[in-house]
Amino acid sequence: MNPDLPGWRAVATLYHRFFTGLLLTVVTRRSAADAGEFAFRLFRAQHHEKFLAGVDKLGLSGEPDAVKAAGYHYLANRIGGVKVEFMREHDGKAWVHFTPPRWIYDGAAICGIPTEVSRGVLRGWYAQNGVSLGNPRLGFVCTSQTTDGQPGLTGYFLEYDRDLAPEERLRFSPGETAPRFDPEAAPKLDTALWTPSRLAKAHRTYAMDYIRTGLPVLAQLFGPEEAGRLGRAAGRLIGMQFYDDIATTLGAVAPGAEGFAALMARLATAQDDACEVDGTRVSQTSWRLMRGVADVPDSVFEGWNGLLEGLLAVHDRFLRLEVRGRMDRGDAAFAWEVLPGR
Repeated sequence: MNPDLPGWRAVATLYHRFFTGLLLTVVTRRSAADAGEFAFRLFRAQHHEKFLAGVDKLGLSGEPDAVKAAGYHYLANRIGGVKVEFMREHDGKAWVHFTPPRWIYDGAAICGIPTEVSRGVLRGWYAQNGVSLGNPRLGFVCTSQTTDGQPGLTGYFLEYDRDLAPEERLRFSPGETAPRFDPEAAPKLDTALWTPSRLAKAHRTYAMDYIRTGLPVLAQLFGPEEAGRLGRAAGRLIGMQFYDDIATTLGAVAPGAEGFAALMARLATAQDDACEVDGTRVSQTSWRLMRGVADVPDSVFEGWNGLLEGLLAVHDRFLRLEVRGRMDRGDAAFAWEVLPGR
């Protein structure tokens, strides 16, 4: 299969912004505390799913634990398009520095993200690395946070000379200065394994995975009804706001209902989903985004479908998207029809 670079870029753009939009939606429609808890649960869930397997995939298994943890964050996030630096002081201490502009708080969104979200990310993932590695002496020390007006999220993994209590696995020490970044001293991917095509597809998947985890976590945290409201609100806004970007990335998008049906199919194919179009009817017979996720609540579909509703609102505001079948309710496939507005 030939790589679909424009399609992968378009999908990465859409899901990246959807994730940022979800965070802001919880901040503005709930509270900073709720957004912090959402970030904590989302990143803890991703940590358990991805960290140890990622260490092996990225070729870091033979490194000391502090270096292994920092190296993972450096390589995995760079694959996703994140600006990040790695500095190794010694076997028991290694820094990471996420420099602005921050991928996770895209554009001017940084002004709407409270410190609680940043702390939730750190509690969810960084404080858990030692636990997952079976090293009770490994913790993370945060020395700066972008959300506090400091020049990036910075800190170091440190192996102490004693076991850490749970509350000691994350410590804040503002004012410590990270060493200068030397790209030549940082971990490298094996280019024989990480080909340009694999990297491009992984970049797409990196953004998708935040939504794969985030929409179910919304339901766990706030209940399905509230999660559906939040997810759909964010999805519609992001779909509308980034329609032009998606259309430009993909190339010419034909007008009207059939043009939007073709756009839906192009996005589905770029997400590795089987999709067929019959005029203005779209059928999708797989859902790669939620593959392997158990007991997906209806609210996940509502939020995800909100993206399509938002895209259509800008493509042609005199059309509407009607759901004809839903896989998560036992149907054989998702099915939609693009119809004239009521």
